Amino acid sequence: MDLTKATELATEGRMSRRDFVQFSLAAGVTAAAATANFDKALAATPKKGGDYIQALTGGGSSDTLDPATILDTFMINVSSGQLRNNLTEIGPDNQLRGELATEWEGSPDASEWTFKLRQGVEFHNGKTMDANDVVESFRHHMGENTKSAAKGIIAAVQSVEADGDRVVFKLDGGNADFPYIASDYHLNICPAKDGGGIDWESGVGTGGYMLKDAADFEPGVRVTVQRNPNYWKEDAAYFDSIENLFIADAAARTSALRTGEIHSMSNLDASTAPLLKRDQNITVLPTYGNKHVVLPMDCRADPFTDNHVRLALKHAIDRQEMVDKIARGFGALGNDHPIGPANVNRATDDEIPQRMFDADKAKFHLKKAGMDSLSLTLSVADSAFEGAVDAGSLFSESAAKCGIDLKIQREPEDGYWSNVWMKKPFVGGYWGGRPTEDWMFSQVYSSGADWNESYWENRSFNKLLVWARSELDPVKRREMYVEMQHICHDDCGSIIPMFMAYTHAISNNVALPETIASNWELDGHKNGERWWMA
Repeated sequence: MDLTKATELATEGRMSRRDFVQFSLAAGVTAAAATANFDKALAATPKKGGDYIQALTGGGSSDTLDPATILDTFMINVSSGQLRNNLTEIGPDNQLRGELATEWEGSPDASEWTFKLRQGVEFHNGKTMDANDVVESFRHHMGENTKSAAKGIIAAVQSVEADGDRVVFKLDGGNADFPYIASDYHLNICPAKDGGGIDWESGVGTGGYMLKDAADFEPGVRVTVQRNPNYWKEDAAYFDSIENLFIADAAARTSALRTGEIHSMSNLDASTAPLLKRDQNITVLPTYGNKHVVLPMDCRADPFTDNHVRLALKHAIDRQEMVDKIARGFGALGNDHPIGPANVNRATDDEIPQRMFDADKAKFHLKKAGMDSLSLTLSVADSAFEGAVDAGSLFSESAAKCGIDLKIQREPEDGYWSNVWMKKPFVGGYWGGRPTEDWMFSQVYSSGADWNESYWENRSFNKLLVWARSELDPVKRREMYVEMQHICHDDCGSIIPMFMAYTHAISNNVALPETIASNWELDGHKNGERWWMA
């Protein structure tokens, strides 16, 4: 037997520490190294147990258990990552895979999709999940009267019907990406009510964790969940419980982690990351995907109705300075379109040259708008993205060189997404990006989309969106998506100065799998079921 085999046995729990150390000593390994190797092998084995405490951002007192109203990190992680499942999910390798659906098939023109459901799955209340639960869960987001933030991405669904152990979706046109849409964090499957509708109020789902009672849900404060003993995934949901704390202040999150009050935090203050990296009890983990910073301008409100004003502001921001001073090594330049490095059809630098700070071009566009100077207010809070207030100050300084007086209004952290975002004319924010170009464009940039945060409309863009969605030739499809990125770059109502890594700091008391998903933060918001206590 060699050391590799001994390590395998230790990992499987079939060799004691004493035997492993003795074997390693005989092989010429020091006692200290042998002990460290055994501990590493043991930690690599997922095991159940322990009470995990994490600090999350993006919560608020207006949070509810309604999947239709999810706005940000806190409730994404709790609802989609802990309490409930979807038909499909993005795996750790960032590839689409089945969750409550085992397989799916589209018609030749991709206008009809049939999903076969996993059998024997139970809700927390003991009810067996069936096709009617899926039908009602999707209908919750459909129709003229729905308040769902997912209304835009499933607006093409004309009907959803049960067919035995299958669910059939009929669309108003082809959509090759529809199975990806089914993984959206709003489209969780909840138990159907008698007579129609779903029970979302109780928080009951099919997920790896469940609420013990109503008192465990404290909006804007904490949510505590217990492991579901009947979870259908065999190798998942290892913690006995998870306590999710909303801690908006990065310094408070950092202090809680360093003193052992919590086991992990997301959204680091980039300036403190070097300090955390020096702490031997903590692992700093960045993951790179499509997350990007946005500064949306309300295109219905003066002066943003004029694209020359929008272009002036796009040239007036110093992107490199923002990457250097705000992202601090955890970011890359943005180019005023939302398609990121993890998207297949992202335009190359040759196709859309990188826009940089240019005071002369900013002044040129101001003059085209009939202005010599401009005074504006940008409303931000650090809930918008890490370092948003400081980023606003940098923007104000560079804009001043272009004849633009940009005042920074610091808004309250609590309620930022419900009271400021899409309410005030010039704000800050971020998007995690989406797995496909159609999803990102449909949800945020298409005319009339519920989350079209800049209220931007462009006829050419909207036509291309429909054509590209139903185009099954990948070469032609890419050409359309590159053209849509061009249109965003030149006309849309959002400044996109940089892409940012998702940043995490994790106590060494928590063990991680080898592969971490990057489609969202916190292992695709599945850390609750993919991580375990070391």
